[in-house]
Amino acid sequence: MRKLKLSILDQSVIRPGGNAKDAINETVATVKLAEELGYSRFWVSEHHNSALIAGSTPEVLMVKLADATNAIRIGSGGIMLPNHSALKVVENFRMLEVLFPNRIDLGIGRAPGTDRITSSILNPSNDFSEASYLQQLEYMQHFFKDTAATKYGSLLATPRATTIPSQWILSSSGSSSLIAAKFGMGLSIAKFINGLVIPQVAETYRKNFKPSAENTVPQVIVAVQVVCAETEEKANQMRKFIDFVFVQFEKGNFNDFKDGNFIKNYGFSPFEQQIIERNKGRIISGTTDDVKEQLIKLSNDFETDEIMITSMSVDYEARRKSFELLANAFELKHIT
Repeated sequence: MRKLKLSILDQSVIRPGGNAKDAINETVATVKLAEELGYSRFWVSEHHNSALIAGSTPEVLMVKLADATNAIRIGSGGIMLPNHSALKVVENFRMLEVLFPNRIDLGIGRAPGTDRITSSILNPSNDFSEASYLQQLEYMQHFFKDTAATKYGSLLATPRATTIPSQWILSSSGSSSLIAAKFGMGLSIAKFINGLVIPQVAETYRKNFKPSAENTVPQVIVAVQVVCAETEEKANQMRKFIDFVFVQFEKGNFNDFKDGNFIKNYGFSPFEQQIIERNKGRIISGTTDDVKEQLIKLSNDFETDEIMITSMSVDYEARRKSFELLANAFELKHIT
C-alpha cells in the first residue's frame, strides 16, 4: 500500500444558527488542527451568492490561514478564473508567495462557483468560453515569468517574487484534465462535485502531460466528501446533513437552510432519495476502518498518493473528530 497523504478543503460552511464570523473562525481553528495532525495542504474555496458558504475570497482568507500556521501548504480550491482578471490573480498570489514563500498553492477552476448572473456581474467581460479560459491561463504564465508585454512595452505583475506558487487545475471532467496536462500543472479531481468521475480522467492527464519548469512529473489529487465517526449511527447523522445540502442545491435552494434539529428529523421524499442515490459517489462515510478502506481503494483506483478531504457538518466538534480519526488511521506525522 502506498503511503497516503491527506489534505483538507474547507468551504467555510455557515452552520444553521451560526454566522459568517463563526464559519471563518472555525476555518482558522481547523487549519491549526490540520497542521498539528500532519495534513499536507489546506485549501479554501470560492463561492458567491450563497448564505450557506462564507468563503468568497480565498486569496484574502489564505493570508490569515498562512499567518496562523508555520509549515502546512495553504491554497485556493480554487480561484474561479473566469470571475477575475488574470493579472490581478497573479498579483494576489505573488504577494502571497512573497509573504509565505514555498507554501502557496494556486488551485484554478473554470466553474463560476455561483450562478451565471452573479458570475457575469463579478466579471462583466466573462463570456464563459473555453477559449477565453485558455487565454487567461496563458496570460497567467507570462505574468508569473515576467514575459508579458503589450505593444507599449513590458507589463509586470507586482510584487515580483523569486518563487512561483504551485499551480493546480481543478477538474470534475476529462476536458480540464487535458488543460492541466497541456500547461504542466497538477490535477485536482473534484469527486466531491462529480461522484461519477472515473479514473480514466487521471490516466488521460498522465498520458498527455507536458513537463513544465514547475512540474517535471504529473501530480494528481482526488478530493471527496468524507465523514468519519466512531459509530455508524453518528456517521449516518453527519452524512444526512451533506445529503440534505446536496438535495437543496439541486432544487435551486442556496440560501434558506433550516436548523440542525429540523434536518435531523427531516424525511426525504422519493424524488429527493433519487438525488441522494445519484450523488452517493461524492461522499465516503462510516467508521474509521470502513472509511480507511474506501479511501485506500480510491487512491488505488486513481493511482494517487494524496486524497483531499472536504467535510460539511452541522456539528463542528464531530467534524474535528472526523479529521482526528483519519489522521490516526493513516498515521500522519503529528506536530508536537
